[in-house]
Amino acid sequence: MAKTTFGTTSASLLPWLGLALILLIADQLTKVLILGYYQLGDATYVTSFFNVVRVHNTGAAFSFLASASGWQRWFFTAIGIAAALFILWMLKSHARQKLFSFALACILGGAVGNVIDRTLHGYVVDFLDFHYAGWHFPAFNVADSAITVGAICLVLDELLRVKRS
Repeated sequence: MAKTTFGTTSASLLPWLGLALILLIADQLTKVLILGYYQLGDATYVTSFFNVVRVHNTGAAFSFLASASGWQRWFFTAIGIAAALFILWMLKSHARQKLFSFALACILGGAVGNVIDRTLHGYVVDFLDFHYAGWHFPAFNVADSAITVGAICLVLDELLRVKRS
């Protein structure tokens, strides 16, 4: 196995990049299906607490800055690209730390999925709608789910690291 400049082997990085790629493909495939079968605003009742919908989010999480004049598309795209590059560097440096790398791979796959949406469409396609008694959690997608799981795992990894020391 070839050594990299960061002291890890390139082979140890491949599973994490593979995970990120699987998440990216799942995200993009589900969004293609939503774009192909749903018009903006369409919804399908699935259960008493879950619908499949088609929503366009021009902002960030929870539609933050969605009503801005359009500059946010490129701002959030740039943040996503910068985050992806930083995550790649971190993965290269810490590929043998399993939980940490799992978290980074999840965030990487999700971030790239949403960057692709912003670049191609000018918005992120959201479609998972959970609700209860008239209250709706903001719609989200596979990429958002991957980012959330990654963030939770980062916190867990840090808590476990502190506990060990």
